[in-house]
Amino acid sequence: MFKPQKIDALYLSDHYYITLDDHCIYLREYTPRAGPSYSDTNQLILNFKKTLDRKGKPEWYYKERAVEQITRELAVSFKEQWWKEGTHVPIPPSKIKTNPLYDDRMTRVLNGIAPMLGITCDVRELIVQMEDMDAVHLNNDDRPTPAEIRAIYEIDESLVQPIPKAIGLYDDVITAGAHFRASKDLLEERFPGVPVFGIFVARRLPAL
Repeated sequence: MFKPQKIDALYLSDHYYITLDDHCIYLREYTPRAGPSYSDTNQLILNFKKTLDRKGKPEWYYKERAVEQITRELAVSFKEQWWKEGTHVPIPPSKIKTNPLYDDRMTRVLNGIAPMLGITCDVRELIVQMEDMDAVHLNNDDRPTPAEIRAIYEIDESLVQPIPKAIGLYDDVITAGAHFRASKDLLEERFPGVPVFGIFVARRLPAL
């Protein structure tokens, strides 16, 4: 099992929207443009990111298996107290919910943790994305800025109560950190004084 590690000063240049004031944790390291055979992590992440147009095909089995594996790895990587007391928020995927390619993979992971551990978890889709965006891993040359992402994010006011004590923001891979930055800034504005942590399955290494 992979031990949670903090993105510290040594790695800030790889994730240039992250600052030393941020608390971002990752389990694995993903190498872009290296293909699934390069490492177990590459295979896991690429299976996890399989798009919804592959559903119903034989390869979909590997996405479902990746969802189960990531749920299990996250569940056992943090203390049970965190899962019981934190509010767990998925960073929105690239497509909005009305898009046929909307992929709720991180929400599925978070919702799978409570039954796996036999506890109750506060999972909330607090952040609503109002427009589709290109998937970052498919569009490396034109990445959106935090300001551009923040402009299409809103808080779901129907889910703000009770006020969280601490918030975990979850995504599969942290690249530049733009989505985390936009999400954290939005949540800190809505819930002043509530600590916000970033938790990622993997951090992206510099490309080979």
